[in-house]
Amino acid sequence: MSDPHAAIDYIIKHSKEYAKAKADVTYLSEFRKTKKALCFQNSMKSTMAEKEADAYAHPEYQAVLEGLREAVERAETLRWMLIAAQARIDVFRTQEASNRFLERSTI
Repeated sequence: MSDPHAAIDYIIKHSKEYAKAKADVTYLSEFRKTKKALCFQNSMKSTMAEKEADAYAHPEYQAVLEGLREAVERAETLRWMLIAAQARIDVFRTQEASNRFLERSTI
């Protein structure tokens, strides 16, 4: 993708996908707290420490954590691909400036 227009198109095409991935991370980060509270409430244990341990060990809570892990991985992958596309544009810009300088200096 040495063409800066291709890099720009990539950014435009994937920006919404990145925004959704980032929203999923935020949602799951907050929902994790809700799921813990629900598991805590439904625990049959007697002490607070036992209820908390029960909540953390609950399969539904662990499933939320797995979803969060996947959402973070997706968001970070998209983020770095968008950063790479921006870097390609910057490299192109620098190369063009260097080419213009060389053209002026050889005249």
